[in-house]
Amino acid sequence: MKTGRIIMIVGNGDVPAGAGAMIDAADVVIRFNDCRSVGASGTKTDIVAVCNTGRPALSMLGGSWKSNSAVRQAWEIWSVRSGGKFANMRAELAKTYPDLGDFCDDYTTDFESFAQATGRRHRVIAAAVHEQVDRDLARFGPAPYAVPSSGMIVIADVLSSFATRDDDVVLAGFDHFGWELHPFAAERQFVDVLAAEGRLRRLLCRS
Repeated sequence: MKTGRIIMIVGNGDVPAGAGAMIDAADVVIRFNDCRSVGASGTKTDIVAVCNTGRPALSMLGGSWKSNSAVRQAWEIWSVRSGGKFANMRAELAKTYPDLGDFCDDYTTDFESFAQATGRRHRVIAAAVHEQVDRDLARFGPAPYAVPSSGMIVIADVLSSFATRDDDVVLAGFDHFGWELHPFAAERQFVDVLAAEGRLRRLLCRS
């Protein structure tokens, strides 16, 4: 039995009935972007992982994200994408997916400035995490994709560098559906393997 922290990684999908109280009772709760998971999945937010490139980043920075109550509650902001890695991806993505012209535009410094100005910590998930996820997903024969989802990158980062062996890493709100250029089918299979290995578990609640 795990004796360390309970770390909840809460995606923006559906959560089981009764999940909110269990999520709020966790030691660390990680949410994503505009934290629209808040509600049925509780309100506690310790870390907000943001997509710090392209249109999602620009939308957050130019809208009400900074005053979002969940964001204001968090003590740390994680930028999911390495600016250097995405800069190197720009030329190839422009050929493969020409509609993604602004996909690699990097707003990391804007998130860092917000964190510093409001007394929060900020960190950027290393490019090596992204590259390892690409290798791991290749085992499942994914269809062509642009990048793994932010959720998958955060899961991998938590398991590799944030959680200890005694921590209990729990997923909620991960439907593995969404943008067609994320490899969600392969990500679901990979998460199932991680769960079978005891590296993490999905949150299940009694109705």
